[in-house]
Amino acid sequence: MTEPLAKPFRILGIQQIAIGGPDKQRLKSLWVDMLGLTVKSTFVSERENVDEDICALGEGPHAVEVDLMQPLDPDKKPAVHATPLNHVGLWVDDLRAAVTWMTAQGVRFAPGGIRPGAAGHDICFIHPKANDDFPLSGEGVLIELVQAPPEVVAVLGAQPSR
Repeated sequence: MTEPLAKPFRILGIQQIAIGGPDKQRLKSLWVDMLGLTVKSTFVSERENVDEDICALGEGPHAVEVDLMQPLDPDKKPAVHATPLNHVGLWVDDLRAAVTWMTAQGVRFAPGGIRPGAAGHDICFIHPKANDDFPLSGEGVLIELVQAPPEVVAVLGAQPSR
């Protein structure tokens, strides 16, 4: 058995889940009205073909963001509603180190690189499909890596990662 390579970063926890549907009002009826999540903000992007409400489950560093998304145009891509569980976001303590290291290990990232995300944190996405050059992927799941702010690193980084 080979020993795992030393990583220059740590995954700290779940930052978000993103749920897509044709009508975010129906999503809000469940997630906000029934389950009690709080709408924190709204994000609209023609480039990303999305109208989303950014909700919170919990508070402080342990809060999990739940994005309720609908497409601006259901006939355009990306089709944020086509996969109901659109993506899972993970807090990472050093996003740039993670991307550099994971790319060298053969992880395929989606186009766009590291950029500001809807909630104001730097983000990038692990591609859901591998290719010949990058054989490691989300195997059908889009995974967002999110740069954890210092207060999240202080709380979640103090816990041992698994």
